[in-house]
Amino acid sequence: MIVVGIESTAHTFGVGVVSDEPPYILADVRRRYRPRSGGILPREVASFFSEVAGGAVREALESSGVSPRDVDGVAVALGPGLGPALRVGATVARALAAAWGKPLVPVNHAVAHLEIARFTARLRDPVILYVAGGNTMVTTFLDGRYRVFGETLDIALGNLLDTFAREAGIAPPYFNEKGHVVDQCAEGGEFLDGFPYVVKGQDVSFSGLLTAALKALKSGARLADVCFTLREIAYASVVEVTERCLAHTGKREVTVTGGVASNEPLRAKMAAMAESMGAVFRPVAREYAVDNGVMIALTGLAALRSGVSIPPERAFVRQRWRVDEVDVPWYPWLPGF
Repeated sequence: MIVVGIESTAHTFGVGVVSDEPPYILADVRRRYRPRSGGILPREVASFFSEVAGGAVREALESSGVSPRDVDGVAVALGPGLGPALRVGATVARALAAAWGKPLVPVNHAVAHLEIARFTARLRDPVILYVAGGNTMVTTFLDGRYRVFGETLDIALGNLLDTFAREAGIAPPYFNEKGHVVDQCAEGGEFLDGFPYVVKGQDVSFSGLLTAALKALKSGARLADVCFTLREIAYASVVEVTERCLAHTGKREVTVTGGVASNEPLRAKMAAMAESMGAVFRPVAREYAVDNGVMIALTGLAALRSGVSIPPERAFVRQRWRVDEVDVPWYPWLPGF
């Protein structure tokens, strides 16, 4: 079985081709929108996606050696995400499914991040910390769905890092070959007192931390010290609630996924926590931490095997589609499991 996946929820238009037999990943094509300054504007992203979509699909088919007649289904991320960007991906996927006469498989973007983590880390039933630009949550599978055991009450971890970096004048770009610019600026920094550490039960909050960091910077604090304090508090809080989920569920596998999951300081804290809990920690493969079409194709493949598909005319985008609203009938199956 072969599935083509379309990702277009935020800054990346991705096309992945996945098979249920080795080699599982047949193609991974990405076109990323990069703003010249500030954050991304949804209408500009949508325009960029419209320009690159056709070439990305063509390249994915050519590089995989797959023709439309070989494809068993077309998967598409229908949410959560930016409305204009999502609609481009949905339009492309509807057109491909209709033209090729193939089933269309709806995929939740967040569920896809969880599944690519399980797939690349080779974990069957882990607790998962999902941290990205627009999402921060601790989740694990229970009774047919991924259940949220904790989440951000305001802004996401990735949004915290990017917003601070932008306001501090050290981004964009937010990433380079050494990682996130906040992590790099934190090297050699020292901890500052007076920053809020907000964990409410299983939930976290970062808006007050962002305000305190920007205030400290404007008051003359060293940038390295502010970055170090911001990072240490933010990472420690999400690791704390992940540890509580492990203790509550009794599970002994843990991973981290999403765009922030490639940050080495966060991975180190997760590894230390897992060791203290007697759990196995393996993070998502770095190349699949950020948005990509492979994770959509992979999740679509698993869903299609379980009979999940919709008519193209019902492929509506859902900007606020929560992970705990999605039935996951294939769990724990993934290719190679």
